[in-house]
Amino acid sequence: MPIRTNRGRAAVYRRLWGWPLRSPRHLVGALVLLAVLITALGIVLPKMVGKTQAKAAPPTGTTTSAHSTAPGVAAPVPTSNLPTRLSTPLETPTPAPPNADAIRIAKEWAAAWVNHPQGMTAEQWLAQLKPLTTDEYLPVMATVDPANIPAKQVTGEPVVTTSYPKSVQLTIPTDGPKLAITVISTNAGWRVADYDQAS
Repeated sequence: MPIRTNRGRAAVYRRLWGWPLRSPRHLVGALVLLAVLITALGIVLPKMVGKTQAKAAPPTGTTTSAHSTAPGVAAPVPTSNLPTRLSTPLETPTPAPPNADAIRIAKEWAAAWVNHPQGMTAEQWLAQLKPLTTDEYLPVMATVDPANIPAKQVTGEPVVTTSYPKSVQLTIPTDGPKLAITVISTNAGWRVADYDQAS
């Protein structure tokens, strides 16, 4: 006779859900059954997904391997015929005559670098370098203590070591170490992007 009332259905559901809790033996049996069910799903589902991927047609503009896919093994990753970004070789910059603005900026930067009279704060020293330095290099310059700079004046003219259309490297002598300066072309004009103290 079919169950026609909600009360009768609730009683059946209680009996089904309560069965594992009736005894330790029932509980162990329910846990074993659950473990078998989860293991079976873990084995069957990847195989089904693998077959679905193997049957799917490759997207337009791609090629796949001619080998068939074994059951349970994922389909090969399609490869594209489109060129990669680096398929053409990068252009090597060609040397160019030194830019007069780049040399001028380097001279002004070196003059500001050696200008640190007693009583000048690090912030004041950095402020005079700011309009001549790239924004990316300013945080590096902020770590320099001007009191540790062993030069007080520029003693000669800049000597260009390498020159390209967008960058110039040169050295400037001081009464301390020589400055090896790199000046680059930016949207704001030529700016110092790096320096080192050369011997």
